[in-house]
Amino acid sequence: MKVLVSLYAWENPKLYASDYKLAKGDKVIVATEYSNEIAIVEDVDVDTKDEPKEKILRIATERDREVFAQYESQKKECLDVCRAEIKSTGLEMKLIDVRLSLDGKQIVFAFTADGRVDFRDLVKNLSKQFKKSIRMQQIGSRDEARKLGGYGICGRELCCVRNGGNMQSITTDMARIQQIAHRGTDRISGLCGRLMCCLVYEAQQYKEMLVGMPELHSTVKTTEGKGFVIEVNAITQEIKVKLETGKYLSVKKEDIKS
Repeated sequence: MKVLVSLYAWENPKLYASDYKLAKGDKVIVATEYSNEIAIVEDVDVDTKDEPKEKILRIATERDREVFAQYESQKKECLDVCRAEIKSTGLEMKLIDVRLSLDGKQIVFAFTADGRVDFRDLVKNLSKQFKKSIRMQQIGSRDEARKLGGYGICGRELCCVRNGGNMQSITTDMARIQQIAHRGTDRISGLCGRLMCCLVYEAQQYKEMLVGMPELHSTVKTTEGKGFVIEVNAITQEIKVKLETGKYLSVKKEDIKS
């Protein structure tokens, strides 16, 4: 069985193979680069051609869940200490979340920043205070939005939250194809400041509808003469043309002469 599992709240769920019968919300143990960790099942019997590279080790025991709950209760203290150290060192970074490893030997802090951050002194100071191994993980603004949650301008829960982060890359080409790139970045950006995830939903349909349509600002021939394309409507399959005479004309795709 293929299942999607979330290890860290700020990361996309990862595909695992499982020999256990699991349900959404179950806690399981998975192997990471540093240790075995507890994770939460996000989806089961995932229909995908992708093959998992790793297997779930076992279902979390009552003891595992108790330790996990204990460490979760210590998160606020860890965040407060780290924020104080960040302020004292003057680093340009925003702390988002923290996770203590199941074996209690490591603390992972997630943060956002506009660029690279030299946090070596921060790690040293935190290591001395917590007496544990410290790892800093820089995440993107989309990951932060998924972690914090919220609602978009459509009034619905953020796409990155509803889809568990399983969204393909959003590009400016998607906005251009749907002819909304001219609206400006403020109107096509989500709460995270990046292009809205919903741009992906109809991009492929628009791409298919635009096949055979002339490019915007290109020169075309019509039954009334040459003109410049000033508007392309993929849905109605109409092109608005400004003729050399200054006249405006709306024509169907099939009426454009080659």
